[in-house]
Amino acid sequence: MADPVLDDISHRRYNPLTGSWLLVSPHRTKRPWQGQQEAPSKNVLPVYDPQCYLCPGNTRAQGDRNPQYESTFTFVNDYSAVKEQQQEYQPQTDKDGVASLLLQAQAVTGRCYVLTFSPKHHVTLADMAAAEILPVIQTWTRIYASHLSAAHPLKAQGEKALASIPANPDGEVDPPRGQLRYMQIFENKGAAMGCSNPHPHCQIWTTSTLPEEPAKELAQMAKYRAENGRHLLDDYAKLEAARSERVVWQNDGFLVVCPWWAIWPFEVLVIAKRHVRALVDLTDEERLQFAEAVQEVTRRYDNLFETSFPYSSGIHQAPLDCTEQEAETSWFHMHFYPPLLRSATVRKFLVGFELLAEPQRDITPEQAAARLRSCGGELYRKLLN
Repeated sequence: MADPVLDDISHRRYNPLTGSWLLVSPHRTKRPWQGQQEAPSKNVLPVYDPQCYLCPGNTRAQGDRNPQYESTFTFVNDYSAVKEQQQEYQPQTDKDGVASLLLQAQAVTGRCYVLTFSPKHHVTLADMAAAEILPVIQTWTRIYASHLSAAHPLKAQGEKALASIPANPDGEVDPPRGQLRYMQIFENKGAAMGCSNPHPHCQIWTTSTLPEEPAKELAQMAKYRAENGRHLLDDYAKLEAARSERVVWQNDGFLVVCPWWAIWPFEVLVIAKRHVRALVDLTDEERLQFAEAVQEVTRRYDNLFETSFPYSSGIHQAPLDCTEQEAETSWFHMHFYPPLLRSATVRKFLVGFELLAEPQRDITPEQAAARLRSCGGELYRKLLN
């Protein structure tokens, strides 16, 4: 068990996934707050919004019309952050080499998708049952499988997944023109996290390069495996399950935990209990178990402060184009980063010391896990009806 003194003193904690440290200051939650407050969210959205560019049958900004989809719907983002085709870039070399060292740039190509979770404008993952979230996970899996390189160690698993998961005409995408390196699946929920449309959806960015965060995690997991002969997240999941103080919820396939190194107040990590390298490794049963884990996290978030809880979440898994070692080192997991701190109106800001020195959190992960464990049961909104 964590030493009880850590609930009262400032201390640093190590994040083995990124090789970084953060400052924990649990006594700061006692200070008065006179800063910005977020307005509590109210669920007064209609089932269908004729002005929403994600609702079935509506026209999007570029003029394309959405189909009358009944489950998930996927399309290439009308305002993609990366493009498949662009002007070539060749870095220039300078005589003394200083500019080449200090002014580096690298071209990035790729394709960005938007994926709606439901045709209903007014729901979130917290409102949806696990069986309703399952088609989202199946669509993620099919899109990931369709982007794997021909020589990928998981290519056979990808073909198996494509054969076993029913195709959804509104959820399918064409393969990219060229091979891409990484796929980042993520959701920004709520205006506090920069979401401009409340219709339940996520984004999928595929890039020709390996982004910074998954690259750091892959390097740290490879180092741990080389030094210990075991997987970092396998050891960590077993350790947390045995101690239970930071465990929020678990089923046969997944462990939900407030990690020892969490930065955000109610940050959560969903970890596969067995060695799952990517979505295509999941069995039919495990896909439903993963849907249950996502539902448990999002529902408990909403119940915590009885509000539509904002967060950013994302999946880390094996790259789309990788070596056997990189694939075997990868361990499937999902991060949830929510900003709310004390209530529906008070959020955590990563500013000042966090930007200039190192991340800092107020309540301990143990305290956060205890509060989330107590937030199970029916979604609060359903009890108000």
